[in-house]
Amino acid sequence: MSEMLSYEEVWSRTHHFDPPAIFDKLREERPLARMSYPDGHIGWFTTSHRIAREVLSDPRFSHSLELGHFPVTKYGGPVPPFPALPGMFIHMDPPDHTRFRRMLAPEFTVRRIAELAPRVESVAAEQIEEMRAHGAPADLLGTFAKPLVLRILSDLVGLPYEERERYADAPAITHDPDGDAAEAMAVYEQVGALIGETIERKRKQPGDDIISRLLAAGELTDEELGNIVALLLFAGYETTESALSVGVMALLHHPEQLAALRADLSRIDAAVEEILRYVTVNQYEIFRAALEDVELDGQLVKKGETVTVSLPAANRDPAKYGCPADLDLGRDTAGHLAFGHGIHQCIGQNLARLELRTGLRALLQAFPDLRAATPAEEVPLRTRGSVFGLKSLPVSW
Repeated sequence: MSEMLSYEEVWSRTHHFDPPAIFDKLREERPLARMSYPDGHIGWFTTSHRIAREVLSDPRFSHSLELGHFPVTKYGGPVPPFPALPGMFIHMDPPDHTRFRRMLAPEFTVRRIAELAPRVESVAAEQIEEMRAHGAPADLLGTFAKPLVLRILSDLVGLPYEERERYADAPAITHDPDGDAAEAMAVYEQVGALIGETIERKRKQPGDDIISRLLAAGELTDEELGNIVALLLFAGYETTESALSVGVMALLHHPEQLAALRADLSRIDAAVEEILRYVTVNQYEIFRAALEDVELDGQLVKKGETVTVSLPAANRDPAKYGCPADLDLGRDTAGHLAFGHGIHQCIGQNLARLELRTGLRALLQAFPDLRAATPAEEVPLRTRGSVFGLKSLPVSW
């Protein structure tokens, strides 16, 4: 292993469940390693659970896109620094981040999300019937995971699901680092136009949704509200449908774990947490820039240097979890970082958990003999995007 890690090495994932093998060696030898970034910046890369938590919770590290350096390329080249769009609070620091997140927090409390449970169960049942109508084999991703997550997200936010052809594919297209920049921009503008139309519609005819409630609060400009809606779509859709589909695949290829869960569905919550830890689909774009010199793991991270955190590597850290490469639905998963950590921890994690446990339960109850229709090595992967996922998942029953 060379002294300087290249950003290309952290893109070397080829396995359906496991992150790049280099992470294990890095964690053992250099848990905080020097890494060259696509734009030539020399920063850092960590595979350690402990260091990841330190970086993500330390206010001396910024999430600003003006200060940080992207650890991956986009559309064939490095990403230049740029300011966050108004309302796009995921890449803001306090107090701006605090202002926007405070407005959204009531929409994602445990209590508020629990109220959605009957709707999620209803949609899951409808998608099960879609699978039955299609017949085996069926693509679980296209017939179940994607529509389940997108229907619930659209309902919650206020996007018109009947017009989903205008926004359903946008996250995958814009998150594809090898895609065409012009196509990605066109798709993003198309989504922006739809959101603008929806805001105007909700202003005249409000409903029971996030757009309507934020409009009623009157604290946001239309640009800020539009970008918040885009953020909820782009951050909340692909991540959850990927976690659900990859999680199902993991269960199908770990029959002893699947059998244990089938035998006792009261363990579904614990199973969801282990699946989240095990698959950790949010893989590349977790990075922070030092606002001042910071001593980290005995090394000096200088002001302006970027530290990239690998959530998949951190969740496989043997210092935190015994036999971390094993899927073990009975393990204690406390402290996993699938949703990040610190002030930027995923605001929609309660919704994601509800969708995952409801979706898994519905599948296992409806199809007692659900099984993979193709070998694991033949399932096409999405390995290079910010979100690890599948292109399809053929299943039979």
